[in-house]
Amino acid sequence: MKYDFDQVIDRRGTDAVKLEDMKTVWGRTDLIPLWVADMDFATAPFIVDAIRKRCENPVMGYTSKPESYFQAIINWVKMRYDLQVEKEMIQFVPGIVPGIGMAMNALTERGDKVLVQPPVYHPFMWVTERNGRTLILNPLKWEGEGYRMDMDAFRQLIKGCKLFILCNPHNPGGVVWKEEELREIAEICYEEGVLVFSDEIHADLTLPPYRHTPFAKVSEKARMNSVTFMSPSKAFNMPGMTASHALIFNPKLRRRFRMFMEACELDLGHAFAFLSVEAAYSHGTEWLEQCLAYIQGNIDYVDHFLKTHAPKIKALRPQASYLVWLDCREMGMSQEALNDFFVDKAHLGLNDGAMFGEVGTGFMRLNVASPRSVIEKAMNQLAEAYASI
Repeated sequence: MKYDFDQVIDRRGTDAVKLEDMKTVWGRTDLIPLWVADMDFATAPFIVDAIRKRCENPVMGYTSKPESYFQAIINWVKMRYDLQVEKEMIQFVPGIVPGIGMAMNALTERGDKVLVQPPVYHPFMWVTERNGRTLILNPLKWEGEGYRMDMDAFRQLIKGCKLFILCNPHNPGGVVWKEEELREIAEICYEEGVLVFSDEIHADLTLPPYRHTPFAKVSEKARMNSVTFMSPSKAFNMPGMTASHALIFNPKLRRRFRMFMEACELDLGHAFAFLSVEAAYSHGTEWLEQCLAYIQGNIDYVDHFLKTHAPKIKALRPQASYLVWLDCREMGMSQEALNDFFVDKAHLGLNDGAMFGEVGTGFMRLNVASPRSVIEKAMNQLAEAYASI
């Protein structure tokens, strides 16, 4: 490989959340941190080079959005997803969750019902309730080796809602939704007058042979009744840049959202936001392909290791992302005991499955975006703990 993903990088002293928050979450700091969804690989070098070059000028003043920033986004979504986007459809947002919250406040009212599909990225639920909306749950159906949408329940629960937040691809289940599933969702939501927010931050991490389908591409109804959120932050390991964007094809929705953003000057960005996005999308194809291949190798390793050394813990192989959903239900433990097992016996910091919704009970989320040597050490600790019980 041209790029080195085996390098172990010491992130101490960088205020990394996955390290600094261990004491708060678990009361200890001696765990291998495999929880927060960023990668322990070096951020793509062309992004670091772009930031370094900008730092050659010592004035960190107000920064405008260059034409090249918009063009990089336009070119990327066209090349990877055959999605046609124009400049005026692109709205900068300072992160996906902040963007969802801002769009929720711009396009819905307090008390409005918002539907989500647990187990799902937990900030969907936080941002809904903390912004005074009413949370409606449509749990996904477990079908032996993965999740599917419960469309019968969806048709009933969506009635009276104003917003549906779609995780596309799905986190933590790693599902790449099929085009026909998305089209059915689009039809139902259009008929019921329900706006769709499609969080597609993991789109660029779709693993071959699967292919990501943007929600806005499945039909004209989907295109005109949705806001799509994207970012290079997950795929190129730059979440600290807080540089994301919303794609809004409907002019009326776009106008309302833009007015909200401009009223509070929430769309200004910072000195490194636009150049980092441009660098990722302009130079990132080869790096991303190699990163995905390395992640796939880690997933293969974890899956095989668990089948051999801890067969009651089953890895749900993700179709997208470096997040592996572990089914631990055969261990017969309560969620509290399961967490204690991973922390106190295996000395691993994973995400508690229940945080993604009650239906996540019995599961844990494992981040495998680390050098293979780190993943091997973690699996050996897990096997030792497993053997002890």
